[in-house]
Parts: sequence; structure tokens; C-alpha cells
Amino acid sequence: MHIRPFASLALVAALSALVASTAQAHGIWFAQRATQTALIYGVGADDLDMVKRQPLVTRIDGYDEDLQPVPTELRADGPLLLVESDLAPPVVAAVMFNGIWSKKPDGQWVKKGRDEVPDATISEKNYKYAVFLRGEINGALQPLPGQRLQILPVPATLPALLDEPLQLRVLFDGKPMAGVRILRDYVNDPDAEPLKTAADGTVTIKVRNQGLNVVAAIYDGPSDEPTKADKMEHLATLAFVLPHKPE
Repeated sequence: MHIRPFASLALVAALSALVASTAQAHGIWFAQRATQTALIYGVGADDLDMVKRQPLVTRIDGYDEDLQPVPTELRADGPLLLVESDLAPPVVAAVMFNGIWSKKPDGQWVKKGRDEVPDATISEKNYKYAVFLRGEINGALQPLPGQRLQILPVPATLPALLDEPLQLRVLFDGKPMAGVRILRDYVNDPDAEPLKTAADGTVTIKVRNQGLNVVAAIYDGPSDEPTKADKMEHLATLAFVLPHKPE
């Protein structure tokens, strides 16, 4: 396909603006990579360098079928950050503090606070959370340590097929939170119109994929450093896999 030079420049500018406008929409989630569980950083199809961001991960946890902690750690392996545990925990979770970012009037994001970028259109303090249900547990998923914002499936058993309904409850600091933005497919449809949680923190989605599902919740809370950040953005993901038919 032939693209005229000016059209190409316009396209590049548009894409750059899009990337800048969504810079702080990046989150973390877990996914399988060559039969191993990896911690991913990105949004949509972006699968960015998580190894260099490993120092930003403030905790990694594994839990057994009764949600009791089991020794779990992260190990860099080439470009991947892999979950390691001798006990193959059915639940893994992570927390990442991504620092304070400000959006300049030209649309570019910089890792500085409003005290350093006084003309910023927005300054945010960013926290990322991730939970992966990769195996069966006894009962329903419960609030986990360190997960200030967490997505909980209400039923103890996940749906078996895509398009089936799934009720979720979103907690912030252990309490149901209304008005949280929900993206039902953070990897394949990150620009979809978000749903919002009800007064009791619940929302019902249709499971989108017969495979990996990554649901995201985004909550903007008050800043604990108002001179540096206008708000605190909390972005949590819940990942789970619906198995395909036997081959």
C-alpha cells in the first residue's frame, strides 16, 4: 500500500498522540509464555520490557488452594519476568508502584510530579495490581494482601464458555467501590467503552475469550501528595483462562 509522505507524517503524529494520551493506562497482568507464567506490563497488544521494571514490583505472592501463602518469587529469563515457586500455586498476585507521571501541554508524559511540571494538564501517582487464577481453589476468591484494588468473581466457579455472564465485585481497601471503570478485555479490546460498578461494587460482564481473559478495573482516588500528584490511579487486573475443547 502506498502512503503519501504527508499522510504518513499525519498518521505518525496521530499515533504518537494516542500513545501519549494512553501512557498511564498501562497495567500488569499474568499470562502463559512457553508453559510458564510471566508477569506482563503493557496495554492491549503492547508487551513491554518488564525485566527493567522489576525494581518497581513491590510484592509478588503465591497462594495454595486454601489461599494460604506459598513461597513465590520473580526471575528474569531473557526478556521475560517469570513466576517461580516449587508448589505451583493456583493463585498468583503482584503489586507495582509505577511512580508519579505528569502530562505536559504538548501531550507527552514525563516521570515527574506537578512540583516539577507546574503547567501539566494532569499529574498522577500510579499503582498497578494483578491477580491470576491459574488453577482451582476451594471456594470463591477472597481479598488478598497488598491488593488495594481487587476484582473478585462473585461465584466460586468461573463460567466454562465465552459469552456466559460473570458477576464481579470490586473492592478498594477491602470495601465495595462504586463507579470503578471496568474493561472486560484489557488485552484485545482496551479502548472499549468501560462499564461501571454499582453501589455494591458489582458489575456483570460477558466473558469474552475462550482462552486468556484479562479484566481490568480503574479507580481514581484522592492524592496523598497533592503538591506532586492530582490523583492516585489504581489499575487492577484479574486474569483467568477458559479451556478450549480437547484436540
